[in-house]
Amino acid sequence: MKARSHCQPSHPRLRRRTPLASSLACVAALCAAAISESALAAQPNLILIMADDFGYECVAANGGQSYRTPHLDRLAAGGIRFEECHVQPLCTPTRVQLMTGRYNVRNYLRFGTLLRTETTFGQLLKQAGYTTGICGKWQLGREKDAPRHFGFDESFLWQHTRRPPRYANPGLEHNGVEQDFRDGRYGPNLVNEFALGFITRHKDKPFFLYYPMMLTHSPFQPTPDSPDWDPKATGENVNRNVKHFADMTAYMDKMIGRVDAKLGELRIRDDTLLMFLGDNGTGREVTTRFKGADYRGGKGSTTRRGHHVPLIASWPGVIPQGRVSRDLISSADVLPTLCEAAAAKVPPHVDGVSFLPQLRGQKGTPREWIYIWYSPRQQRDLTVREFAFDHGYKLYRTGQFYDLAADPFETQPLQTPSLTGAAAAAASKLQGALDQFKHARPAALDRQFQESVKAQAAGGAPKKRVRRTP
Repeated sequence: MKARSHCQPSHPRLRRRTPLASSLACVAALCAAAISESALAAQPNLILIMADDFGYECVAANGGQSYRTPHLDRLAAGGIRFEECHVQPLCTPTRVQLMTGRYNVRNYLRFGTLLRTETTFGQLLKQAGYTTGICGKWQLGREKDAPRHFGFDESFLWQHTRRPPRYANPGLEHNGVEQDFRDGRYGPNLVNEFALGFITRHKDKPFFLYYPMMLTHSPFQPTPDSPDWDPKATGENVNRNVKHFADMTAYMDKMIGRVDAKLGELRIRDDTLLMFLGDNGTGREVTTRFKGADYRGGKGSTTRRGHHVPLIASWPGVIPQGRVSRDLISSADVLPTLCEAAAAKVPPHVDGVSFLPQLRGQKGTPREWIYIWYSPRQQRDLTVREFAFDHGYKLYRTGQFYDLAADPFETQPLQTPSLTGAAAAAASKLQGALDQFKHARPAALDRQFQESVKAQAAGGAPKKRVRRTP
């Protein structure tokens, strides 16, 4: 924590936790403040913000040249920026892995579903004494009680019990109660207002806010800051143009800036760990200028275009300023990191590895590889893409092997029998990683999925297939 005047605590939480009677000597005050600071370090506030369909290349601090991200850039300059954070290539798979700390091979059933038998970071942090909230995009089951079941005291969500418009004149659910806005309101603004209110209401004790944003997912529509903003727009099929992705990115960044400013206004910024990441690669319609070249989005792809995302963490006084890390980070690692920061117990079946030591400027235990089991579970054939990779190479379960330095977008697979040197060593290491998960998939999950498909088919004539944008 930053050095403070021990005779005058710097914010309301310290004043509450370290009452100083005027009769006490300053040395006693110093001891009390030191104890308070230790308590704060043990249980900081936690805010996890996740952008929707937002790849690594979109942040200016990462080398992006197409969009304005001043607030993210400032958070990176004052904290740590990770260059090799990787998630699942699609929305729901990442959300399931992020919230449970477990690889999809163990617990992923289908798109739009989180098994109610799973344990989430919301539940674990609530058990550790945190007040918990979630706002933004849900997409994990339509049960009215789902957010509370998974550990969130308060919720303000889109795509919870239904799937209405999310931007101009949206439909949202507040603690499971459906609310429709028809007065020119903008969905991301409403969600951000909830986030600021949650922080304000719970500023005097440890809180956890999970903020999976609706931005910057298609439909690419104007924001209130766009020249062609239309407050009367209705639905997701109007005013669509990929040019609006730039405005949506700027607006997303603006919303993050508001959260950061509120923490400062409430004088709890030093006691709050704020993390930001993307949920998968940018939409394929979007081409971004990145480090002097055009970079096309690859959402859904198992190349780095689909799973390489930004990760920025800010915690003034704890995270050394302006650090850049090339450590491999998986979305499964977020849960154990949050739990370690909160002194919360991590279940033994979690696959993630805490990177809290790296946040504190220590070496930690960096990953040697990342493993991904990816299946949107939208097809009856149970199609799966399974692979492991390190900084230089990637190996698929099917045997495809790529030199990522020479072929980052995986156009020319190498023949593993002919490999020598570093490539051969990497292939052996990555095969060992894949072997660890050869029998990890519970057969009951695939049976459950197939039975649900049969039940749906038996329920009547097939419904007309509607194109959905996950």
